[in-house]
Amino acid sequence: MAKGEAVELEVGDRTVRVSNPDRVYFPARGETKLDLVRYYLSVGDGIVRALRERPCMLHRFPSGVTGEKVHQKRVPNGAPPWLETVRVQFPRYQRHADELCVTELAHVAWAVQMSTVEFHPWNSRRADTERPDEWRIDLDPMPECGFGTVRRVAHVAEEILDELGIRGWPKTSGGSGMHIYVRIEPRWGFADVRRAALAFAREVERRAPDEVTTTWWRKDRDPKKLFVDYNQNARDHTIASAYSVRGVPEALVSTPIRWDEVDDVDPHDCTIATVPARFAELGDLHAGIDDTAYSLEPLLEWADRDGLEAEDS
Repeated sequence: MAKGEAVELEVGDRTVRVSNPDRVYFPARGETKLDLVRYYLSVGDGIVRALRERPCMLHRFPSGVTGEKVHQKRVPNGAPPWLETVRVQFPRYQRHADELCVTELAHVAWAVQMSTVEFHPWNSRRADTERPDEWRIDLDPMPECGFGTVRRVAHVAEEILDELGIRGWPKTSGGSGMHIYVRIEPRWGFADVRRAALAFAREVERRAPDEVTTTWWRKDRDPKKLFVDYNQNARDHTIASAYSVRGVPEALVSTPIRWDEVDDVDPHDCTIATVPARFAELGDLHAGIDDTAYSLEPLLEWADRDGLEAEDS
């Protein structure tokens, strides 16, 4: 292959053409666009499971992660006929968008060919985009909050989930925080899922008041505390999926972990250079996430007890 020449990759039953394969996307180690495609192919089962049937916003970096970032909802004209989409409505603006809806690995490879680095799926699926089946617990440290606090608060969240009889599935955020995902029955709209998430966040705050805040306005938060960001469950709010690469020079990956890894994991060790071997050894640590869907009724009872509103922000 001549330098800069496009390559064709067989992905399942599809052929995906990758242009500019030598373009450096991640300057810390010099990984290229083709390296990024090969990373996603190496974690294929995991990334497809994380995105399957969900409307997906694409974070694109046409010239690499140090260049312009494009937030793209709509699949562009000229997409291959085998690409799948899902239409979502935005009533406030009287608009709609046909967003990528991944059902096979070639859809992911096509998106990377289109310069996508990060995949940000909705927490609902194509069958009913208005009823989420995923509750997301986002542990978001403020600027002066260290990762040790993130670890401790993750265990507080784990303790509460255990008391509720719920299994949470943790992952690094690919940044300074941690995410915990829970499969839920798709019985409630976004407002109620957000209200349940706020009730849970308040309980975490009650148990770790010196380290946790649920204060909404960033300017009012203690910079040494961790914010449990319940609003990530509001409609059209998305965060990077499991196995999504992040748009940083080191090519960090939002990586599923076991609960017994929480105290030892270093998010900076989870990159496109290291996660493929980890995946090959351990498989997808979120492989069982769809086995059980939980009820939000206990958390909605907490929300009623605390007088929490059901409005989206």
